[in-house]
Amino acid sequence: QVQMIESGGGSVQAGGSLRLSCAASALTFTFSMYNIGWFRQAPGKEREFVAGIVGSGTKTYYSDSVKGRFTISRDNAKNTVYLQMNSLKPEDTAVYYCAADGPLTSIVATIAEEYDYWGQGTQVTVSS
Repeated sequence: QVQMIESGGGSVQAGGSLRLSCAASALTFTFSMYNIGWFRQAPGKEREFVAGIVGSGTKTYYSDSVKGRFTISRDNAKNTVYLQMNSLKPEDTAVYYCAADGPLTSIVATIAEEYDYWGQGTQVTVSS
């Protein structure tokens, strides 16, 4: 059973920053073989892709709404992916989820249904 655990959410004023972490664990889970995506879901809205990173960490992908403000990275030695969020806006308010897709998927998927393992989510609230 793979566990994905997000942390780092909270409340911040517009223009502020937060760093989310996503730690994965399982007895037979080779973290570096999985692409990791961050998604978010605001009340009354569908879950949307935010950012993704391939297993090796050499390629990253972002939605247009966060490009230039958010940075995704990973530390495979720690089985952890990070999402650094800067210049936060009220419209970034949502529950943020990390998810794993793999093993050895070449392209980072932007559709939630492509992902196999999900965390429970962490709330991010940005006030104006």
